[in-house]
Amino acid sequence: MIICLLLSCNDKNVKEKIKPDIPIVNEDQGGNILYNGIVLPELWPPKRSYSVDLENGMEVPYLSKKPDTINISIGRQLFVDDFLIEKTTMSRRFHYAEYYHSNPILEPNKEWENMGSKGSKFAAPFSDGIWYDEVEGKFKMWYMAGGGSYSVNNAGVTCYAESTDGINWEKINQSLVANTNIVDFHTERDASVVWLDKQETDYSKKYKMFLVARNPNDNKWNYRYKTSNDGKLWREVTSSQPIADRSTVFKNPFREKWIYSIRHNIRVNSEKLVRARDYNENQDPELGTRKAEALLGSFWFGPWPTEQRHPDYPQVDPAIYNQDAIAYESIMLGLFNVWQGPENDIANASGKPKRNQIMLGYSRDGYHWLRNDMNPFIALGKSSTSWNSGNLQSVTGAPIIVGDKLYFYVSGRYINSQGSEITSTGLAILRRDGFVSMDAIGEEKTLTTESFKFNGQNFFVNAKIDGGMQIELLDKDGKIIPGFSRKESKTFTGDATKNNMKWTSKTDLSELNGKVIRAKFYVTNGSLYAFWLSPSVTGESNGYTAGGVRALTQKDLILNKIGYFRTVEHSIC
Repeated sequence: MIICLLLSCNDKNVKEKIKPDIPIVNEDQGGNILYNGIVLPELWPPKRSYSVDLENGMEVPYLSKKPDTINISIGRQLFVDDFLIEKTTMSRRFHYAEYYHSNPILEPNKEWENMGSKGSKFAAPFSDGIWYDEVEGKFKMWYMAGGGSYSVNNAGVTCYAESTDGINWEKINQSLVANTNIVDFHTERDASVVWLDKQETDYSKKYKMFLVARNPNDNKWNYRYKTSNDGKLWREVTSSQPIADRSTVFKNPFREKWIYSIRHNIRVNSEKLVRARDYNENQDPELGTRKAEALLGSFWFGPWPTEQRHPDYPQVDPAIYNQDAIAYESIMLGLFNVWQGPENDIANASGKPKRNQIMLGYSRDGYHWLRNDMNPFIALGKSSTSWNSGNLQSVTGAPIIVGDKLYFYVSGRYINSQGSEITSTGLAILRRDGFVSMDAIGEEKTLTTESFKFNGQNFFVNAKIDGGMQIELLDKDGKIIPGFSRKESKTFTGDATKNNMKWTSKTDLSELNGKVIRAKFYVTNGSLYAFWLSPSVTGESNGYTAGGVRALTQKDLILNKIGYFRTVEHSIC
């Protein structure tokens, strides 16, 4: 099995390709050892008891039983957990995306984006998808529109838009319904996932849609799996067993599996319903969809016991409303939509949308999720009249890498002065790799990694250092490797999302390629976000790039200097 390496974004005519250099799963070990060294349990997926674990979140076994040697040959290595850290005196700090200053970037302004008969309007992904297509040089958005006269039972339709910068969007008319940008309708739809599958070799299936729609024969929800060669004209392939609304699908390319994150509303007693998730996986999305079903025997996770509560309804137990996920560099990044109440009837009576916020989780095996920060990564707006005052929902494909920033898209809702709910699309921005930093404030601090092996010659870091940083390389026994001592490390000071570290007597690390080593970071007054070993002096990480990569133009760089893409990092140390 192989990993896909994204091509240079500067050549729009170059075709995507598969680069067969890093095995994802060790087939010689029965396929249960991941590339990074994590050993999967023999029983896979693991069996969890909803009666025991329903509101207990998840433990992450690979953090307490680490591999003897970690393979870091895929992607930038992030400090979102302690997997890479043997010991440190540095402190971990979480950072949060900041909203773009001119949100929303897509609003409902077409007749077919009206919803129902009470003046509500809807133009936003309900997961759906926003991706960057490097081949065509375009941002592509699939979103749910209110539907207007094209809706079924006041449910939405699926529409398509394009952008060259990810901020200004054009709703382009399509052939399916004349003079509209509708690309899928005739169903009572709920959530949907559109996946731009950049590893797909059959071009007719490059775009995959997993639409959650109600079956008119039994009135139950199921997945409708569809494929397309352009994301505009769709062919339905198969459908699933009964599931619940707001179910989603994502691809785990580290194991080459499609994961069905199925909503399951579990009735605890007559007064309590818990929103949780079931887990299905399959290498074939057609077969996986056909088999997907909401079953208590496939229980995955429910809310964590430390979820934030609604300030006005603290008695309401939070729940997992939705989960989207995507491969970013060397990890799976999870977007958890946490519901904090109240129930729909109370929310409607109050004239305020229900409170959903977006939190992050991280996984290195695609099943076990670490959520070590319960603060919202993308938070509600502070004003009741803000476009995002309630019911935030994550978007498939996020993040998209734009220069040294990450673009996250989100839908938000508010109630206008006429009492109508308006749903729009917004943008939030984060530093590249900027989820977590390891900080050294004041006196010098150190961080020593676990033993690792790699495939590369150039040692890169993403760091913001006001004082100074040096790196020392150690052998598997902890002894300094000649030529790579701290004294020979050239000091780095500055702010860079991709800086090539150097040693005075060595041109690169080619002599250490394939050997087991450790790295010891010495940092004064600075933040370390990530490190990686690259085969190239230009710093490609051989990792996954989530929803795509757009290189910045000269115009972008000028706008960046005047704060057009500004972000602010928040600390909760």
